[in-house]
Amino acid sequence: MTSAASAPRRARVRAPELIGEGGWLNTGGKDLTLADLRGRIVILDFWTFCCINCLHVLDELRELEEKHRDTVVIIGVHSPKFVHEAEHAAVVDAVERYEVHHPVLDDPKLATWKQYAVRAWPTLVVIDPEGYIVAQHAGEGHAHALARLVAELEAEHETKGTLRRGDGPYVAPEAVATDLRFPGKALLLPSGNFLVSDSTRHQLVELAADGESVVRRIGSGERGFGPDVFSEPQGLALLPDGTVVVADTVNHALRRFDPATGSVETVAGTGRQWWQGSPTSGPALEVDLSSPWDVAWWQGKVWIAMAGVHQLWTWDPATRTVAVAAGTTNEGLVDGPAAEAWFAQPSGLAAAGDRLWVADSETSSLRYLEAAPDGDGNVVTSAVGTGLFDFGHRDGDAGQALLQHPLGVTALPDGSVAVCDTYNHALRRFDPATGQVTTLATDLREPSDAVLAGDDIVVVESARHRLTRLRLPEEAVRVDAVAHRTRRAATEVAGGTLRLDVVFQAPSGQKLDTRYGPSTRLLVSSTPPELLLGGEGAGTDLFRELALNPELTEGVLHVSAMAASCDDDPDNEYPACHVHQQDWGVPVTVTASGATRLPLVLAGMDG
Repeated sequence: MTSAASAPRRARVRAPELIGEGGWLNTGGKDLTLADLRGRIVILDFWTFCCINCLHVLDELRELEEKHRDTVVIIGVHSPKFVHEAEHAAVVDAVERYEVHHPVLDDPKLATWKQYAVRAWPTLVVIDPEGYIVAQHAGEGHAHALARLVAELEAEHETKGTLRRGDGPYVAPEAVATDLRFPGKALLLPSGNFLVSDSTRHQLVELAADGESVVRRIGSGERGFGPDVFSEPQGLALLPDGTVVVADTVNHALRRFDPATGSVETVAGTGRQWWQGSPTSGPALEVDLSSPWDVAWWQGKVWIAMAGVHQLWTWDPATRTVAVAAGTTNEGLVDGPAAEAWFAQPSGLAAAGDRLWVADSETSSLRYLEAAPDGDGNVVTSAVGTGLFDFGHRDGDAGQALLQHPLGVTALPDGSVAVCDTYNHALRRFDPATGQVTTLATDLREPSDAVLAGDDIVVVESARHRLTRLRLPEEAVRVDAVAHRTRRAATEVAGGTLRLDVVFQAPSGQKLDTRYGPSTRLLVSSTPPELLLGGEGAGTDLFRELALNPELTEGVLHVSAMAASCDDDPDNEYPACHVHQQDWGVPVTVTASGATRLPLVLAGMDG
């Protein structure tokens, strides 16, 4: 296929310089240049801290980073999607929050992103010791390919005498002592105490009723997976029997904590991340999960905001099974029957009678599930928010109101809901009775959850490392309209026929896995749907002729690609196989002089 054609694997493309107005982090105050890194294998990780796929890649890179510390330098290039992510202090917080142990370039205006023609978060670019780009990978699942390429580059440049070993430029920042460090979610226990997921410390913390005094800590505090070990835990839900379900996010698991005994057990997940083609239902301890971010008890089951695959799942403690309950794994905002709906990193859940409220972070939206009118399953409805690219702080009628990457939602006694509008540093309120959105509080710092405590609402101020108690105001305020769009520049394309090529070259020593049929998948759609007159839908080729509507001047192409490759060893009956996948949302402007070909690199180099 054209999109997987054999472009020269070591094309000699000189790497552009690394520039970013925000400067460098984790270098002890030193600015780095590519000349400083000559002789080392450099992996650029284009990421932004809202992106769950980017967080997955940070975890994928940890082993490689440790194993090749004397030859490989990983550079994070922080490239914001949301306005809040362009704030330098927020990037500093994110680097600590997610334990990024390599230099990071803060590039708020996407200067280096543009120089490297990056189109997706996350994207990895490999630069050889002589300063040339040798590979590019978009999305997740490339750790094995990078490990093999690094080994080849080490051997090649050791022989040439162009490999320089030694300590890298990473300088750890000074640790800060606080009782909580980037807490994620909170829960009011029957005792009146608060249970908090202390995400960066990999623990649960029980606080007294004052929300400040530490009663006990649960978990070793070290990242890992075991009886007394968590990894960036987030959501918490109280079960009818008094135990607490914990979304153990980076362990891709659910744990159950018993406040009475202090015991912790795994109740769902294997510790491995779910990939396309894996089972989506079955015995809970045998099915992989993907970054569960929040949990809630609703309709007699634990509902899971499965941020990593843009879905809602359920865990049934009675049958000890899990199953997909809503969402298709496609990223976006589509309402309707639960099985057909699209989500984008659902990160907050709140049960309120016959509705389950969802903070859908990447679409900056508030949504809910309720039983279908005919009683056949659930349906998904959006209350606030329009899609992946529009966000801001605008109150008023819900149809035009705007949020910015909300992570939490809380049901209020009067039937309204409070939304932790995380990137607006605000607590917002949506009233279903009036259809109005207002602002309850501002000057919070990355609020990520809130719980009711009597007449007060206690907010998890994640970036202030504390719980903050607020009295619910009798009248909310209205904030003047602030509206934004994602910072990526639109790609100019011509009306009529547009050739879409997803570039994929199997890593060295591997080949496409065609033993059981096609090993590639391509799904294309658009916003608005009228942008595409032809070429939408699913197929197995990684290229497609798209017909664009010349009467529309702008829109977004949604492209989802997957390729499976296996070790190319004829003597191995069971070769190791790997899945490469990525979703792109490509803003486009239709112009007479625009491009007639749109290349998207999944893995390899565009020839």
